[in-house]
Amino acid sequence: MVKAEEDSAALEAAIDNGRRHIVDFDGPTDPDNAVNWPAARKWLNVFVLAAMTFIAALGSSIAAPGVNQAIVDFDSTSSILSSLIVSVYNVGLAIGPLIVAPLSEMYGRLIPYHVTNVLFVLFTIGCALSPNLPALVIFRMLAGMEASAVMTIGGATVADLFIQEERGRAMAIWTFGPLMGPAVGPAVGGYLAEAKGWRWVFWVVAIGGGFITGMFFLIARETYPPVLLQRKVNRLRQETGNPLLTSALADTSSRRARISRSVRRPLVLLFRSPIVFLFSVFIAVVFSYQFLLFVTIPSVFGEIYDFSLGQIGLSYLGIAAGLLLGNAIFGQASDRILSKKSGGMELKPEFRLPLMIPGAFCIPMCFFIYGWATYYKLHWMMPICATSLLGIGLNLSLMTIQVYLVDTYTLYSASALAAATILRSLFGAFLPLAGPPLYDALGLGWGNSTLGFIAVALIPVPFLFIRYGEAIRTNPRFQPAL
Repeated sequence: MVKAEEDSAALEAAIDNGRRHIVDFDGPTDPDNAVNWPAARKWLNVFVLAAMTFIAALGSSIAAPGVNQAIVDFDSTSSILSSLIVSVYNVGLAIGPLIVAPLSEMYGRLIPYHVTNVLFVLFTIGCALSPNLPALVIFRMLAGMEASAVMTIGGATVADLFIQEERGRAMAIWTFGPLMGPAVGPAVGGYLAEAKGWRWVFWVVAIGGGFITGMFFLIARETYPPVLLQRKVNRLRQETGNPLLTSALADTSSRRARISRSVRRPLVLLFRSPIVFLFSVFIAVVFSYQFLLFVTIPSVFGEIYDFSLGQIGLSYLGIAAGLLLGNAIFGQASDRILSKKSGGMELKPEFRLPLMIPGAFCIPMCFFIYGWATYYKLHWMMPICATSLLGIGLNLSLMTIQVYLVDTYTLYSASALAAATILRSLFGAFLPLAGPPLYDALGLGWGNSTLGFIAVALIPVPFLFIRYGEAIRTNPRFQPAL
């Protein structure tokens, strides 16, 4: 009996001693935690991240108006290859997250940002200097892989910096880059290609990317909580001389197991979480519609409305205007809706989803109006205004989904966003290739209406998760081991 009591006391002492070696943040106001940094420091990180994301996203579409110049220079006549030069960037955006998201959850956000930003600039210079078409396609794909870092990890950085009720506005500012970049790219690229040639399109992206990369080194700071806490542990080890101090967020599994788990996590979330899968499909379809317009607007407005190369670039501003309006609506309304629906009680990710409903209706409306306006050759303002509906729908849908995933998978938000990025980038790479054959087979009216009917089938998705999202999110059956 005495022996058993002694063993029990020894065990309790060992447990208590072990607890004293565990280091955590000092409560919710610990200044070492990024959410407690001064507001100016947090917003500087968001702004420089948004600027780099804008440049990376700009690179996806800025080549679209001048791609025919490159095709002529390289003695090719293939319409598929001209579409591929634009869309292959998205292949890189699909591959990159499988690498950068796991790295960001193992080593922090900053190292992947710095490495990929530098490589993005170098590969974009490679595009400008490409001696032939295969080299241009390869450099475009590699540039897309590097661009995926800021476009994938950016949402996770916002989650690191802001508490849930503040994320809507911060996400609106960061998302301005990935949404507006592709929309304004063709407008810039059209006049630039017309004035200086297609190679200067890439030089401008490389110069802008180089400048922001330099600013990134000066301004951006590490924000990932496990890395920040480990830095605190290292500092305390030196101050106390206690080598046994351990981070409360440390992963004690083997390096091989951590790498394997981190690499698999985005795919596990994509295929085993109904939330991630259905939202990823939704945004993948809408995102690919944007790129389908990017690769077909030059022929539609060039042939039907006899637009010049520069004027074709301006035709994309309808999408940009819609994205800008959607961004303003989301930034102003998202956090307010969250706070109002919570009523001072628990904040739930589902409280943000109502803002997605009007966006879901805007998308099919865009293609029904755009398709028949171009078919009947109505005034060119009609189809351009119609494309603004796609911009509104894409913005409200993408930002709502991203904030929902961040709120749901906070610590693993980079992997959740990577899963969505993989699918939307694959759709964005290959579905636009079907645009010209679709229009050839069905015409502009019924071809675009087909896209509209597919978008109509997606309208129930936000209603489904408003009603059943919490039940699915909290059901152990639908919580994959991460």
